[in-house]
Amino acid sequence: MSSGELFDVLRELVEIESPTGETRALGERLASELETLGGRAQWLGEHVRADFGGREPPLLLLGHLDTVWDRGTLAARPFRVAGDRAFGPGVCDMKGGLAIALAAIRQSEGDRRALRVFLSADEEDGSVTAREPIAHAARGSAAALVVEPSTPDGAVKTARSGLARYRLRVEGSSGDADAGAANAVEELARQIVDLLAFDEPDNGVAVNVGKIDGGLRANAVPEHAEAMLDVRVASPAQVPSIAARVLERTPHDPATRVSVVEWYSRPPLARSEASGRLFARAREHARDLGFELGEASSLGGSDGNLVGALGVPVLDGLGAVGGGSHAPWEYVEVSSLEPRAALLARLLRDPGL
Repeated sequence: MSSGELFDVLRELVEIESPTGETRALGERLASELETLGGRAQWLGEHVRADFGGREPPLLLLGHLDTVWDRGTLAARPFRVAGDRAFGPGVCDMKGGLAIALAAIRQSEGDRRALRVFLSADEEDGSVTAREPIAHAARGSAAALVVEPSTPDGAVKTARSGLARYRLRVEGSSGDADAGAANAVEELARQIVDLLAFDEPDNGVAVNVGKIDGGLRANAVPEHAEAMLDVRVASPAQVPSIAARVLERTPHDPATRVSVVEWYSRPPLARSEASGRLFARAREHARDLGFELGEASSLGGSDGNLVGALGVPVLDGLGAVGGGSHAPWEYVEVSSLEPRAALLARLLRDPGL
């Protein structure tokens, strides 16, 4: 696949909108392409898996179909190019990685390791329905290669923070604004202040309150309020204590009731000797291709966290070089697409992985 063809595929994938829950059209396009490339594609719910023959044991290639962008975003922010940067909803996370994966599979034909490709349909919602089929695909795999975007400077990722999502709910009592009823929004605000105190970036703990709901009007006491939280930790040793501190809530106002439900979680992906060896092989291939490859850890989680917890070595961030994932200015560097595809193709052929 030439650089021009790779760019055309990227544009095509970006222009197939695929918010979580509406990924079928993109899945059909990719399943068809994977079949054309020689894979045996199958649907597992809304997820796509494709198996390719080759030298055993197999490698696992992980990606996802869904983006965080609602349908209709493309009309407001169409695919465009400015200089070396391509912009559009999902272009970095992770349509760029999907385009690179297709190019690498094509380039590695004839001398490839056996390969299992798994594309989750709900990664942005925690891969809740994908966990079991991902675990099944990981069994017996020699290594997992993840086409999430790299860091903005092109580094791949050998470690990722663990991630948990929580729903914090407060129940109060309703009434007029001067009725002395238990105000659920006020209690929620106090709880949020308490939870944000856990945020310690220097210790690898990050807390974000991403959504708040509660109340009907200014002159009525809200009876219900809730918030959605994202909590990330760098080390597996931190998980039990941080989770307990989030879940064990005591109301400031005893007339209210506070509850917390863990929506989903991903364990931290710790750097291991095996992932270090994967990086070393990737760095050698990159140097042969004429560029330096860096190594990094990330606060964000991916499906690589799930596979790493099963004991499979993981090398993440093999997708496009870019930035702004989940932001309106999301972009990829067009000039990075071809060398990243060449790097991934070499890894798919590497007998040493």
